[in-house]
Amino acid sequence: MIDELLEFNRSFVAQKGYERYITGKYPDKKIAIVTCMDTRLTELLPAALGIKNGDVKMIKNAGGVITHPYGSAMRSLLVAVYELGVQEIMIIGHSDCGAQHMDSQTMLRHMRERGVSQDHIDMMEYCGINLHYWLSGFDDGEASVRQSVHIVEHHPLMPHDIEVRGFIIDSTTGALTEIEKEEHSDK
Repeated sequence: MIDELLEFNRSFVAQKGYERYITGKYPDKKIAIVTCMDTRLTELLPAALGIKNGDVKMIKNAGGVITHPYGSAMRSLLVAVYELGVQEIMIIGHSDCGAQHMDSQTMLRHMRERGVSQDHIDMMEYCGINLHYWLSGFDDGEASVRQSVHIVEHHPLMPHDIEVRGFIIDSTTGALTEIEKEEHSDK
């Protein structure tokens, strides 16, 4: 399947299909969006928000969550703010998310079935990686978005003038619902 994509790419470049996507590295709308890698959002989310190539910085991961204040998603947000001029951040979860209710025991079983040895799994635990936490999903999409917003807003390296807001997008219609922030938010 990768070879099919590579063949298409050669044709795309030869026919200069890229020309309509040319833009700079700085986001025109000065917004960063953290969202899920769900395939339903690939075209739906930009269409539902009216954004085009070059408008925003898009950070995607399983669940569209900030799971750790010093993980790669948070690092990407800090780069977007300090190096690329981002002034606002949107955390966008979605309905019917595959990361919701994800079970670490099931994933670990799948790993073993695919040939990952129990010794490697045990070694990660020995090195301080809590695989059950790291591989688990979330139960409540709104609470997950709210928690991610909280982590970003209260990060010690995030400037206080950055607006951070959370949303859930309907995976079918594209309708956005804003998630109210935690009551104890002090920003």
